[in-house]
Amino acid sequence: MDPLQIVLIVVCVAAVWALIEIALLARKGRASVQTLDSAVSEINETLAEAKPVIAKLDDTLEELQPAVQRVEPLLASANVAVDALSANLVEVEAVVRDVSSFTGTAVNAKHAARGVANSATGAVQRFLSKRKGEEGDTDRALTEGPAEPAVQPEEEKPVERQYFTYGADESSAPAGEAAHE
Repeated sequence: MDPLQIVLIVVCVAAVWALIEIALLARKGRASVQTLDSAVSEINETLAEAKPVIAKLDDTLEELQPAVQRVEPLLASANVAVDALSANLVEVEAVVRDVSSFTGTAVNAKHAARGVANSATGAVQRFLSKRKGEEGDTDRALTEGPAEPAVQPEEEKPVERQYFTYGADESSAPAGEAAHE
């Protein structure tokens, strides 16, 4: 055999082998193209189903556009209302503080007046009992019957202050403690 014939046989074997590889590659490529084609057809079906939904969403967005334009002025007016309410609450708090201060002052004035009245009553009773003891004049007695000993004013119990606070949990503050600042 001639070297040229050996080369031709090797080239023929290589050509057959290359044809077989090309055929196998074409078969695999055909399977890949079929898989790709089925995937594309599924995507097309999904897009076809999604088109009506997208159209409905577009219509809904167009219908909502006027409502969205009205929301901003509503939010602005709500903000103004909240600011006004906050200012009113600050004023109410100041009034409550003033009322609390006034009631505390009134209670202190009441106690002072009671103390003055009790002192004056005690002084009058002591004066009359001394005078009665010196002169023994029964015509000037304040009460009929046996003479009663002078009544000493009772010692007053300290007043327990209680405040009502708005917005506070009533169970959290014990009764009698100052819960208002």
